[in-house]
Amino acid sequence: MTAVAWSDLLDGYLALRRAVGFSMRPEERLLRDFVASLEQRTSDSSTVAQIAVEWATTRAVRGGSHSQSRRLSVARMFLTVARATHPTIDVPGVALLRTPRRPAPHIYTPSEVTALMEACRTLGPRDALRPHTVATVIGLLASTGLRASEAIALTLRDVDLEATPPRVLVRQTKFRKSRLVPMHPTVADALRAYADDRHRLGYDDLCEAFFVSERGTRLNYHVLARAFVAVARRLGLRGPIGVRGASLHHVRHTFAVERLAAWSRAGGQVRHQLPALSVYLGHVRPQETYWYLTAAPQVLEPASQRFETYIEAKVRP
Repeated sequence: MTAVAWSDLLDGYLALRRAVGFSMRPEERLLRDFVASLEQRTSDSSTVAQIAVEWATTRAVRGGSHSQSRRLSVARMFLTVARATHPTIDVPGVALLRTPRRPAPHIYTPSEVTALMEACRTLGPRDALRPHTVATVIGLLASTGLRASEAIALTLRDVDLEATPPRVLVRQTKFRKSRLVPMHPTVADALRAYADDRHRLGYDDLCEAFFVSERGTRLNYHVLARAFVAVARRLGLRGPIGVRGASLHHVRHTFAVERLAAWSRAGGQVRHQLPALSVYLGHVRPQETYWYLTAAPQVLEPASQRFETYIEAKVRP
């Protein structure tokens, strides 16, 4: 195949994936690099699978085998679609590279969330908005399950604290979906308190973002995540530098697990509630929500009690 053909196939593939709701920003960067390797090394489609495996494993990437497996998966999906119009393309098989087991997320207890927020309020600099910002973002994530990027992207007009119920409008995030996220009145009270702090400390009118950085701009995700990790390490929720552990993203996992546990304790049919949880979290399908569900004690204990009750009713004469 010619270089022009590979480029055309990639452009068509990216357009197709974006049309069904995927942003493809990180995937495009990888695939452009993969196509460059194809263009440099071969015009024979029968060797494409070998090149894909070598491309995934020989480039220096962070993340070790996990990154290699992901890179090959991205290339495989592109080649699978390309083969629909060019049947001679050789697609690498599945399970050629080891996929590392996903580390279990840290499910925060309510007391740990409270401790994190209190510790964040002690962050510097003194008389600055930063400690209020970090603490309030963590509270919002724990109470609503928003992605951290979604909380950062909220503008002043997206936060409606006078609605019934109070809510935030999450605009065009993952899968190009927008959604209204209702909040408990206590969460709205916390956001009002943050807005008061922002005004009192002179951070109003610096930008349209609801959560403002010390520079008067929208928060940076990586700066926020590093601050969270530092606080989590200080509280003993995360190991020393270089060791993975409790993270900002795990707050979203915690919300999903706690919501499941609450439904289970209430005695409802949890499986009937999962579609609602998926919509609330901004997922396209309930299957995507399963990634956030962990067999935590608060989920298993009510299920075990209900099972015991069921068995006792069955064996009772």
